[in-house]
This record gives sequence, structure tokens and C-alpha cells, in this order.
Amino acid sequence: MLNTAGLHRPPTRPLSFLFFSTFYPPYCFGGDGEYLYRLSYALAEEGHQVDVVHCTDAYHFLNGALPLKKDYPEHPNLRRHELESGWGAMSPLLTHQTGYPLLKRATIQALLDGKPDVIHYHNLSLLGPGTLLLEPPGQGWVKLYTIHDYWLVCPTHALWKFKREFCEEAHCLSCTLHSKRPPQLWRYGTLLQRASQQIDQFVTPSLFAARMHQERGFQQPMAHLPHFCDLLEPTRDAPRPEIPYFLFVGRLEDGKGVHELLRIWERTERHELLLVGEGSLEHQFRALSEHNPRIRFLGWKSQAELSVLYRHAVATLVPSRVHETFGLIAIESLAQKTPVIARNRGGLAENLEASQGGIIYESEEGAFQAIQSLIDSPDMRRELGERGHQYYLAHWTKQAHLASYFALIHGAARMRYGQLPWNT
Repeated sequence: MLNTAGLHRPPTRPLSFLFFSTFYPPYCFGGDGEYLYRLSYALAEEGHQVDVVHCTDAYHFLNGALPLKKDYPEHPNLRRHELESGWGAMSPLLTHQTGYPLLKRATIQALLDGKPDVIHYHNLSLLGPGTLLLEPPGQGWVKLYTIHDYWLVCPTHALWKFKREFCEEAHCLSCTLHSKRPPQLWRYGTLLQRASQQIDQFVTPSLFAARMHQERGFQQPMAHLPHFCDLLEPTRDAPRPEIPYFLFVGRLEDGKGVHELLRIWERTERHELLLVGEGSLEHQFRALSEHNPRIRFLGWKSQAELSVLYRHAVATLVPSRVHETFGLIAIESLAQKTPVIARNRGGLAENLEASQGGIIYESEEGAFQAIQSLIDSPDMRRELGERGHQYYLAHWTKQAHLASYFALIHGAARMRYGQLPWNT
């Protein structure tokens, strides 16, 4: 594992960044798009030029409707490029099977011909590993790839075997068919191996995610670079709620553990459960809990609105059954001095163990006991929240992230050229 610790030494001129991702706000579903937006905006604020390329064909293919969320401010140094082929679902389907951006190659190459300094790939699930083989002319650039899920080693992204258990032993073909997805033909060739060799530095937000890739045969060296979030001050006139509550923030989908919370709230008295987010199972969850007035669904909320909800919650609950690569929700909560109660899964557990900012549990009964312990002990709640907040200030702020990010870029450039090409 490469250590990215180092000082933020800004380049002598603004850099040009070209980011590639299948999804980007508001055309996105989860934390990968949220992180990419935060990074892009932070770099733009520092004076760098950032171009983000994302595939609206893929979003419409999976979602079937226009995105509703528009709370993502623009910046004059940040430009968004939507990839639309004119062939609708045909484009992502072809990429899914071949691994190449067949109907978008010319557009992608034209953007690369603009000679960016840093090319940074994110979620490439429906842009394909063949995108990595396309390069700008000449020299003077570096390539990075941030791992946001397990797509490089898992056709269903999550290492969630047959949608019921963690994948200890691979049965990819039968698991893919069980998930009602067609097998990807390119995975049976050498495309991924050839494409990964074109990357100067792979990046992972957690040591757990790096280990999962290595154990499954992906041996490219990885740098550890945790995600970050801004410290947003809650709205000053936001009143403290009359009824104390616990908070869930995330996609209302299978694997996120919402069923477990609904069962627990059959046993929990007085406190409310607030659920923030959207997803395909929202109607099912609402139907299961309609008899319980202490369970409320709030829909999607902006980061400013979330900061208020985090600040006043007894704790943020993260009951994911799948192994998250990082868990942005946890650090957003700790930024507001609110502790986290999370299942022992992947990067979530890693972050809570490091920060000592919450309680890790193994079972539904363990979650219930953790919730009761914070209800019974406000002092424990304050102590956990304060410890987690101090760790956040040291490791998960925008400033800390950019310091490590530029150290990583400079290291990749020196490995390729022996110097920083943008400082010459």
C-alpha cells in the first residue's frame, strides 16, 4: 500500500483535470457521484480547470426518468460533458458486453486531445475498461483511477453473492444471472489486464477495499486516499426537535439494512426514526411501517438540510449488509459531532475503529442494544461524537484531502517523468 501522506504543494500553474465517470450529479445514484462532485468543485475553487465527462445514456437506461435533484451549484472553472450517443440504451448495452465505449469513442478522444494534465477515472461500469486505452497526444499527463466499488473484480459491483451473502468464493456467472444481468463477455479476455496497465496510480478510499481487490487477483498497487466532506454549519434558526430521533441516510434499496431498522422500531419507544433518501423499495418500506407513527420518510435532502438533521440526531444509523468501500454518511455525521452506529462491514467499520466515533455491531440484536445504550447515556453520545469529530478534523476535511491528493498526483508524475511536467 502506497502512503500518500505529504504536504499540499500546489503546482506553479493551474492544472487541467479531466474526470471520467458513468454517473455524476444530478445523473447519479450514490456516493461515487457525490464524492466526484465535491472533488471537482474543490479543485475548481482553487483555480484549476475541471472537465467532468459522464454518460447520461447509462443513467436513463437504468433510471428511465430525468433526475429531480438540482442542488449542485455550478462553478465557472467546472464544465460538465454529457455523453449521449443518440442510440439510447444501445450504447451502454454495447459497452456492457464489449468493454469499449464504441458509440462514444470519438467524443472521448476529442476531449483527451485537449491535453489535460491529470486524467482521473472514477466509476467506469458503463463506459468500459476500454476507455483507459484512449490517451491524449504527446506527454505531460498522468492517469489516476479511484475505486468506488468492487466492479473491477465483481460483475455485480458489491461482492453481494446471490443478493444474500458476502462473496467468499466466486461463482460469477451464476451470481450474475441470479441478479438478472447478462454476462459480460469482455471479462473472459485480457482487456482489463491491458487497460489497468495504462494507469499510473490506482486509488482506494479504504484499506478494506484494497484488500478485497488483492485477494481476488487484482494486483495493481493502490494508494489509500479517504473521501472527505465540507463542514457545513446548520441553519441558525433550525429548532431542536421536540421528539428525539435517530437518522438513516442512504438509498432505499435491498442490502442497505432498512428492513432491520423497521423491525427494531417495533421495539424502540419514544424516539423517532427519520429516513432520508429515495430508492426502488421506498413504497414497500412505507407500507411495512405505515402503522408506526414514529417512523418518518423525508425523501431527498440537500447537504445544508442534512447538516441540521445530523446535528440534532441521537446517532446516525448505517445498517448496510453489503461491504461499503468507505461510507460517506459516517463522516458527514461525525463532522456534526453526531456518533454513528454501523454494522461491521468493510470501510464503515474501518472508519469507526480509527475515529472511535461510534458503535460497531454484528447482529440485529447488537444494533438494538447499541441504540438503547445511547438513549440511556447522553454522556456516551457526546463523548463518541466529540472523538469522531476530532478525527474528522484531522483526516476527512477538504484541506486534508487536497493535501494528500496533490501529493499523490506529484508522486505519479515523478514516477512517470522523473519531474513535475507542469512545473517546468
